[in-house]
Amino acid sequence: MDSMRPILFVALAFICLMLYQAWQADNGPKPVETSMPEAGTSTVSGSPVPGATTTTPVEATMSDIPVPAGPATQVEAGTSIVRVKTDVLDIAIDTRGGSIVDTALPTYPVSLDTPDKKVHLLTRDENRYFVSQSGLMGTTPETAPGHEAVYTSEQALYALGNDDEIKVILKWSGADGVSVNKVFTFKRGSFAIEVEHQVTNAGSASWAARDYQQMIRAEYEQKQSAFMYTYMGGAYYTPEDKFSKFDYDDMKDTNLSIDSQAGWFAMLQHYFVGSWVPATDQQNHFYSKVLERNRFMLGSYGPAVTVQPGTNHTFASNFYIGPKLQKELEALNPNLELVRDYGWLAVIAKPMYWVLQKINDYVGNWGWSIIIFTILLKLVFYKLSETSYKSMARMRKFTPRIQALKDRYGDDKQRLQAAMMEIYKKEKINPMGGCLPMLVQIPFFIALYWVLLESVELRQAPWIFWIKDLSLQDPFYVLPAVMGISMFIQQKLNPAPPDPMQAKIMQMLPIVFTIFFIFFPAGLVLYWVMNNILSISQQYVITKSIEAKD
Repeated sequence: MDSMRPILFVALAFICLMLYQAWQADNGPKPVETSMPEAGTSTVSGSPVPGATTTTPVEATMSDIPVPAGPATQVEAGTSIVRVKTDVLDIAIDTRGGSIVDTALPTYPVSLDTPDKKVHLLTRDENRYFVSQSGLMGTTPETAPGHEAVYTSEQALYALGNDDEIKVILKWSGADGVSVNKVFTFKRGSFAIEVEHQVTNAGSASWAARDYQQMIRAEYEQKQSAFMYTYMGGAYYTPEDKFSKFDYDDMKDTNLSIDSQAGWFAMLQHYFVGSWVPATDQQNHFYSKVLERNRFMLGSYGPAVTVQPGTNHTFASNFYIGPKLQKELEALNPNLELVRDYGWLAVIAKPMYWVLQKINDYVGNWGWSIIIFTILLKLVFYKLSETSYKSMARMRKFTPRIQALKDRYGDDKQRLQAAMMEIYKKEKINPMGGCLPMLVQIPFFIALYWVLLESVELRQAPWIFWIKDLSLQDPFYVLPAVMGISMFIQQKLNPAPPDPMQAKIMQMLPIVFTIFFIFFPAGLVLYWVMNNILSISQQYVITKSIEAKD
């Protein structure tokens, strides 16, 4: 095997990766700014609210308590918006059901060019509809406050101020002496929201209900590069099924219906996630449903609970809406960090991210952190690379002899191969010596690609000078150009292929890769450039050393 093939293997691996991503039909989203409803204003219109539920009266037994179903047929008037502002969240809660209908992230601008426009995840925008609902389902719609019920709030605006947490209390009262306080707890620096339904039964009869949580999202397309494909859709985790994606096509094919404990469900997009984590000490049922206007529901409900007269009960759950920050996700649920989807190379990617994070904690710049990490990774694979480059250097020494054999045997490939193998055997050259060390490193290269693509920390993170955002392509194409030049230099250090066709392909690779990397995030191209520079240095020293000995 020709010693140029390691580079072909690397090229083939990355091209296959890019083709696989392009094959994925769904385009990932890119958040855009929308206007936040004003505190105290009504958001109710005469049209049905998607995802609201209706129930039919049933016998008052725990096993027969209904679960969330289809859209409502009527909207109650008199509801309003409660605004909640923390240091990291700007939330709009509709008093109708206590649903979260808009979420802006003050610390995450849509782009560096528009710093005043913030990322909105939840929104009632018709084209990007995404809301979060939760409530209680009793034996009839009137006995417990679902997300059709109208709550009251003492304030229209809540602000964190100098406190470390703030509680927003919405109140509902039933006809049978049952009252419910829906309490949202926001904490400083946190994108997680504690949601409680505090039930007080002051009546004379027992009361039964189950809690539920759900998200409703519209399917919409948003263009992004096929070389930077990221998943958009539903996902869930259970101890039995582990992390599972459940996209819109899956929901169209079948309704999700599984029972599990200690699970969660989420709606994913690039860099950001909305996720409900139900109580982990109970058996929960996870479900999905396709709604009208191309909207999709993903949710869960817990077991029915009976509250005796004169007693209280609290239904508790957690809602996360924000960036995919690993530490905060893990703090909410040990398995919630899986929404940072590293694919089948997660076992490699997670330690890579941990090292990168530790470096950045010390350096304070993700660009320099990537460079330092590349150096460390190169040191780890130093001996493997050394073996590969020594093999290439030996092959390069015999390139004139191999070319002479090609001239002698012409198109007789069988005799040519036999003569080449005779030289390899005589000179103790392993033609695979340059390939295998490179193949071992390919999974690590691809794993780092996913780490850099999934790390929200790189979003709008600067490096130096013209690189203001490592998650976007180089605006002046400097890094892709340097990468192409470095590949060309590497080729000059490698033995020339004896086959003319293969030689032409190799000459085209730097151009092809430069075009590919124009569309890649600057952080990934920075890694590749640094890796090439280190490889060239190592290969040059090894090649000159072997030539000097000869």
